[in-house]
Amino acid sequence: MSSITKRKILIVDDEPDTRLFISNLLSTHGYSIVLAKTGTEGLRRVLAEKPAVIIIDMMIPNDGGIRLYRDLKRNPELDRIPIIMLSTIARKTFFKWQKARSSGTGGPPSRTDMYLGLPPEADELLLAVEKLSNSEFLDRSPALT
Repeated sequence: MSSITKRKILIVDDEPDTRLFISNLLSTHGYSIVLAKTGTEGLRRVLAEKPAVIIIDMMIPNDGGIRLYRDLKRNPELDRIPIIMLSTIARKTFFKWQKARSSGTGGPPSRTDMYLGLPPEADELLLAVEKLSNSEFLDRSPALT
């Protein structure tokens, strides 16, 4: 990523320590950070800020992270914003659980951009954000222009 261009990253997590860790990590690498504590607040921030990448803790209480993810992926104006999903649940287990919970409701969205365990490894998270915020991904979405 060019140090000239600051990309806006939205972090949606109810845990203050995780928000602080991720925001400090990314801001020291030149990213502009937007924070939200709930899925509802996250959706408001997406609409107002148009971030390049969204990082969501999938286990926000009351299905907040999952609901936000579904809302984003089902909205044609927002579905191309890359999302990094964070969870303490193993990826395979998470998607099996999601499939079971979603039966009869159209199922979970089919595309995911990145899935990382909590707490994320700093290098792995930085690499994911750099990859997803590059112009190849950003060019997918008119909502980001």
